[in-house]
Amino acid sequence: MIILTGANGFIGKNFKSKLENVIELDQHNCWQFFREFKEWDKVFLILHQGAISSTIETDINKIHKWNVDYTLLLFEFAIEYAIPVKYASSASVYGNQQGIFNPLNYYAISKLQIDYWVTDNIDKFSHIQGFRYFNVYGDGEQNKGDQASPVSKFTKQIKETGSLNLFEGSDKFFRDFIWVGDLVEIVLNNKKQSGIYDLGTSTPVSFQHVAECIANKYNGSINHVPFPQHLVGKYQDYTCAKSEWNDYKFKTVKEFLS
Repeated sequence: MIILTGANGFIGKNFKSKLENVIELDQHNCWQFFREFKEWDKVFLILHQGAISSTIETDINKIHKWNVDYTLLLFEFAIEYAIPVKYASSASVYGNQQGIFNPLNYYAISKLQIDYWVTDNIDKFSHIQGFRYFNVYGDGEQNKGDQASPVSKFTKQIKETGSLNLFEGSDKFFRDFIWVGDLVEIVLNNKKQSGIYDLGTSTPVSFQHVAECIANKYNGSINHVPFPQHLVGKYQDYTCAKSEWNDYKFKTVKEFLS
């Protein structure tokens, strides 16, 4: 059996489509699961994708309950029963300092807490891999709302109105966008040892580039709008994954849209 947390989320559903014999956990049943489940010896992988992922969430107790307390309890079972783990970390731990930890919000802090704990306890696991996901996009983002990728949000806007809204200065905001299909393939099938890895293409592109690709595909226009004040100081200017997957051919945003 495989335990998959966050099974009903965007990334979780993409994992689920590639797996069999899955125990699906989400916010509705994940705590109850610990009280009732008795077959840990039959689990051969924990795929931990569930979390409060909003970067503007300010309830630190809520963040800690779901992103830290739950994760550590799950990992203690993994250690006890020697179950391999693959879990979602986040590139947000870097903030605006590539290669240096500088989390800008409670979500990023919670992810870094887990990464530190895993590093300190890595020898206790039979095998564990953490993946610092960069900016993930792809099919199935319909229910993510404001947390959806720019690829999804821009496409939705332009299909509905013929135009998309782009923050002013977006030619200077660069992101390492990774297609969810590539992410799933690498997480499930890589042969690396235990550790925490960046998971992105290592080839960032600007929001302006993404907007132009979508506008060109759908023959729409781009509206430049003021940068939101509530994101000032909490918005990454640039993200770029370390080159840890040089043997993998990533799909580009332009290829995804073609």
